[in-house]
Amino acid sequence: MSEWQAVIGLEIHAQLATESKIFSAAPTAFGAEANTQVNELCAGHPGSLPVLNRRAVELAVRAGFALDCDVQALSIFDRKNYFYPDLPKGYQISQLNYPICLGGHVDYDVDGQPQRTRLERIHMEEDAGKSQHEGEDPHSHIDLNRAGTPLIEIVTHPEIHTPEAAAAFFRAVREVLVCVGANDGRLAEGSLRCDANVSVRPAGSEVLNTRTEIKNLNSFRFVRDAVRHEIDRQIALIESGGSVVQQTRLWDETRNETRVMRTKEGEADYRYFPDPDLPPVLLDAAWLESVRASLPELPAARRARYRADYELSAADAAAIVDRSGFATVFEAAIAAGCAPRQAAIWVNGELASAINDELLAWRDSDNVFVSSRGVEIDGPSLAALQGLVDDDTVSIGTARRVLRRMIESGLSAAAVVDADGLRQVDDSGQIEAAVRAVIEANPDEVAAFRGGRKQLIGFFIGQVMRATKGRAKPDTVRRLVIEALAGDAG
Repeated sequence: MSEWQAVIGLEIHAQLATESKIFSAAPTAFGAEANTQVNELCAGHPGSLPVLNRRAVELAVRAGFALDCDVQALSIFDRKNYFYPDLPKGYQISQLNYPICLGGHVDYDVDGQPQRTRLERIHMEEDAGKSQHEGEDPHSHIDLNRAGTPLIEIVTHPEIHTPEAAAAFFRAVREVLVCVGANDGRLAEGSLRCDANVSVRPAGSEVLNTRTEIKNLNSFRFVRDAVRHEIDRQIALIESGGSVVQQTRLWDETRNETRVMRTKEGEADYRYFPDPDLPPVLLDAAWLESVRASLPELPAARRARYRADYELSAADAAAIVDRSGFATVFEAAIAAGCAPRQAAIWVNGELASAINDELLAWRDSDNVFVSSRGVEIDGPSLAALQGLVDDDTVSIGTARRVLRRMIESGLSAAAVVDADGLRQVDDSGQIEAAVRAVIEANPDEVAAFRGGRKQLIGFFIGQVMRATKGRAKPDTVRRLVIEALAGDAG
């Protein structure tokens, strides 16, 4: 048993999925040319006044309800004062004493073991700009496109104890935020980032020791690896006679180590005070209830329902819920008459394979998967394909090929079967001829089968299926192969 215990608290910064910034009409689209999504307020011009974005408040409330927080009817914006080149006003508008949400929790699994981490708060704030350092250019450049972008900061209690749990928590929060439409989940674009506060203490102790903060982790792997390295660094430092210094650190993924960014500030250093240009936010109880009622089924509840109602395995239920569009297509296929387990096989199998091969991509606006040529694959089309298997029109193997042809051609499943002549053959005479030809062409395998290698039955069936171009009914093929081999042996 380890002599040390890590204590980890996370602060997740999630960009709210609005089209404009939190206090102005400047746009928030990703990837624009530097300093093209900036107005007077973003640039900190004197006299420019903030106006709160109603949609940002709604998305923050949706996130709060989804994470089981107490959404506050009253919240207040404060000025957090610090000087940095990418903060032209000299302060950031945030919330301190009266945040929009208090409490809450997140349930998640670590190696199959259920975990719960409590939230301390969720508060709203604006993002700062970005300092850029390019190549050998000795100058730093400032891009203010992100300045004023609406964020929520989700703050946990310091009760996570392993790097794996920290990463799993971050993943679970992302899942919930994307589900309720509060965040787009695009970690690589910086719309979801995590700061990890890490300290260590002797096992069994309840003391919270000096912590460090690792900033701007934008992948689950980075969270896990950075926290793991920082835990090891602090333990090694203490065991060698040193002491941990409160500081902000960055994760260097190329060297797999954290490094010092700056000495960590305390709350008093920021000189918070209520922003005089923004009135308190007062939320009507009826409006709050309407937002709560509009929430979709959350991922954990949906996974549990799929297991209970459709008898799916935990792995199948998670695979469907965790990928964009899968649950929509899965449920639409069931509504169109496909058996739940067969729908799960199609979605998690052939549909997932087509997506991985970049043949299809999810189009959220129409709730459908679409190919680069505009061919749509949805739940009813998968149900129709399974229907051809159910009525013995095609085998399951042929049906998989039919789906690829549907994506290529835009034809329906039935049209592909007719156009390509794929209807299943159940004529014993035709299949018997193919069986006889395969047996005559493979005398060595026949001898081996009769000598006890019964697993070769699969070889003969495969050869017959190949000879009939996959059209022969597999059950009939198996029966006739067994009969032919037994008859020849006699």
